This record gives sequence, C-alpha cells and structure tokens, in this order.
Amino acid sequence: MIDYEREGKSPVAVSVDLAKQLDKAYEGLTVAEVLDAPVAALAGVSEGDAEKLAAAFGIKTVRDLGTSKYFKLAAALVDLDQAAK
Repeated sequence: MIDYEREGKSPVAVSVDLAKQLDKAYEGLTVAEVLDAPVAALAGVSEGDAEKLAAAFGIKTVRDLGTSKYFKLAAALVDLDQAAK
C-alpha cells in the first residue's frame, strides 16, 4: 500500500495495493519514491529490459516511462480503439 502519511499528504479516496506490481525491494515506497525508482522496480521488468529502454528511449525511471511521449501515444491509441468498440 502507498503510505500517504509518510509523504506528508492526506490520503485520497482510492487505495491501491501495488505489491504485486513492484519488485519486492520497492514495496512500501511512496508514490514519489516509486516514480523516481529505476524501471526495473516494476514487476516483470528485468535489468536487461531497463537497459534497452534506456538505450532506445532514454527511459531510466518509472516516471520517465509514464511520461514517455511514445508510451503515452500508444496508450491513447489503445483508448481510442477501445472507445470505438
């Protein structure tokens, strides 16, 4: 679970358990800490995968991945396709 108290913020109405989405070493971190963590902090992303993302797109952190124009465009296209169905 994300510890909003530790971030000095009020909890939001939505609670998310990211334990299964993160490598065990990164469980329990704040959202900001996860965003600043290496991409390999995400479950299923290996160090080798992270190196390839860095080489191809300059993506080094989870934040970089989430704000990448390529990944944002791909997600928007998927959303458009789903909305059309």
